[in-house]
Amino acid sequence: MTAPSLLDLAPLVADPAGLDSGDTAWLLAASALVLLMAPGLALFYGGMVRSKSVLNMMMMTFGSLAVITILWVLVGYSIAFGDDLGLGLVGDPTQYAGLSQLMSEDSNGDSGVPLILFAVFQGLFCVITGALVSGAIADRARFGAWMAFVAVWTLVVYAPIAHWIFDFSAGDHVGGWMANNLGVIDFAGGTAVEITSGASGLALALVLGRRIGFGKDPMRPHNLTLVMLGAGLLWFGWFGFNAGSALGANQTAAVVFTTTLLAGAAGALGWLGVERLRDGHATSLGAASGLVSGLVAITPSCASVSPVGAIVMGAVAGVVCALAVGLKYRFGYDDSLDVVGVHLVGGLVGTFGIGLLATAAAPTGVDGLFYGGGLDQLGRQLLGGGAVFAYAFVVSGIIGLVVDKAMGFRIDEEHELSGIDLVVHAETAYDLHATAGARSGSGVLGGSTASKEEER
Repeated sequence: MTAPSLLDLAPLVADPAGLDSGDTAWLLAASALVLLMAPGLALFYGGMVRSKSVLNMMMMTFGSLAVITILWVLVGYSIAFGDDLGLGLVGDPTQYAGLSQLMSEDSNGDSGVPLILFAVFQGLFCVITGALVSGAIADRARFGAWMAFVAVWTLVVYAPIAHWIFDFSAGDHVGGWMANNLGVIDFAGGTAVEITSGASGLALALVLGRRIGFGKDPMRPHNLTLVMLGAGLLWFGWFGFNAGSALGANQTAAVVFTTTLLAGAAGALGWLGVERLRDGHATSLGAASGLVSGLVAITPSCASVSPVGAIVMGAVAGVVCALAVGLKYRFGYDDSLDVVGVHLVGGLVGTFGIGLLATAAAPTGVDGLFYGGGLDQLGRQLLGGGAVFAYAFVVSGIIGLVVDKAMGFRIDEEHELSGIDLVVHAETAYDLHATAGARSGSGVLGGSTASKEEER
């Protein structure tokens, strides 16, 4: 008996009717790009903190990746994309629980891509959003408390907001109120990802309070090389984030790819321009932060603006965010890694900017104020962005307070001063002494009561 040839096996691997192999391949690649943003963010954030808390910062990102992915599959996707339970606020949490309902080809309906792949793609959006929040409380949070917070936050904050803005009604399916009733435009997550992460981060920063020495001691990034590398990986992954939201290898994806590239470049130039005029020099941290600011602003607007509009959007975001990061010193909140200044402010710039710079020539087909569209779309964007901010801020603050009361969210003062990595994880990021290993499993460093207490 001869082995089967590829021609013999072709019927077993052929695309089922209704699926587009090109679109599916692009969404698979885009999902992988979004996943790459998680280690990219870990490097970006890890380089921005002090050397004594590098691993803890990175672990908060990787911990978010693990817990959010599981919860999204179990129930989060259903809350976000299940049939609406009323008023466009939340989807049916049981409809797609576990995603087993999406394993057959019949579940795809008229979709050009497998719905189980779409579910994974959307789940990775949640991963990045949750990980972004952690930057606001760097250097002072218990790892166990963070994991508890982000688990509840996924189901109570992010999933409902994703239902509001990303779940469109189709056929018998009823989606969220912002997308279908209010008409807010958010192509890839300016509200659900950027405003939500910024508002949640602000709430947690207020719950945990300021770091010891905030505003007095220098708290400079310990490794700008990591920051630059992380920023580059984020920019690379952002093409999957934005262009992947077209859900196909098509003209919309090509336009979005272009506007994403331009906005990132313009954001870096905008931030560097502010530094040069204000401080007399342009910095690598400014370049990295600026390109992220531009990418944040273009996320909701990438399918609504022209290439020139993308340059304007990115440049404005770079300038505004560069100025906004200083607000924490004026108002006294300790947003450790500028989640508020970059993601909240940048998300607002991009969301509101649609009402000004959108052009009907772009894929979403809506004119903003500057293109003769009047104030209608701007009003929709203002209401949508404001509602997301209010909900994310209030509910995240409540979750943070409950976690703080239940298990303590902030580490002890002496451990904050000595370094979270050694106390919480029994590790250090850099082995700089020949006689000391990077890990200790016993004694004061690894097996102390303090270490076990902090892990809880």
